[in-house]
Amino acid sequence: MEQLKRMAVFATVVEQGSMNGAARTLGTTASAVSQQVRQLERDMGVTLLTRSTRKLRLTVAGERFHEGCAAMLAAARGAGEQLAQMRDAPVGELRVSSPVGFARHLGPALAPLLAANPGLRLHLQVDDTLIDLVEQRIDLAIRFGRLPDSTWVAHRLGEMSLTVCAAPAYLAARGVPAAPAELLAHDWLRTAGGSLGTVLELHGPGGAVERLRVEARVTSNNQLSLQQMCEAGLGLAVMGDLDVEDSLKTGRLVPLLTHWRPPPLGMYALTPQRDAQPAKVRFAIEALRRAMAGVGSKMPA
Repeated sequence: MEQLKRMAVFATVVEQGSMNGAARTLGTTASAVSQQVRQLERDMGVTLLTRSTRKLRLTVAGERFHEGCAAMLAAARGAGEQLAQMRDAPVGELRVSSPVGFARHLGPALAPLLAANPGLRLHLQVDDTLIDLVEQRIDLAIRFGRLPDSTWVAHRLGEMSLTVCAAPAYLAARGVPAAPAELLAHDWLRTAGGSLGTVLELHGPGGAVERLRVEARVTSNNQLSLQQMCEAGLGLAVMGDLDVEDSLKTGRLVPLLTHWRPPPLGMYALTPQRDAQPAKVRFAIEALRRAMAGVGSKMPA
């Protein structure tokens, strides 16, 4: 490493044309610069510069050696500039992981950021399973509910309210539950291994809480598939309002017991580190926070 430092000092001397100029650039003294160059010459066993009272001149060996030293210094400066650019402006590829149901919200949320920063590219990895974020080189992962222990840092984006839903055809055949206890008589669809376990917790008027143990007839690791099966009339399901807002508006799904709601799910952006985040990650988190502000807490129509 010391050798590389001396090569950088030598390249700076040639660039500035004098020991004094190099010292000013490097923030040191001319004598320290001269010592570095002399030590480099001793290490290489060749004279690189001839010195007079007025000027420095490269030897033939010094000219050839300087080409490599200058290229090394330029590469180091270029690397530093790239890091500074990544730190200060959103550039490069932003790799985002999202559950299937939520992925459709990322386009509108990140579109203004991408439009304002032509040097930024987006790779979206959509998967309901817990993929290896390090192996997939993910910069930012969207997660909901209780988070598993991890070295990744969770940035809260907001929360998503939940609703118990069913299709009109299912309710016509099986009846509409009028109280939490009546939910036990119905077929259920549930995410396998998801945040919502076999115990359904409902919060009602006056702070009342009901906890019901429901057995799922259908499970899936894919939220969108569960929504489609719910719309097909296979049973009741707890759905995120963001995911089913269109289905509720068009009547493909009907909200049940609207005065009894499951507790909302926390919405998070996971990143591999807390400090020194690249600008692309910082800007993306802020864009998601702005887009998600308040939308997750809307009651279904």
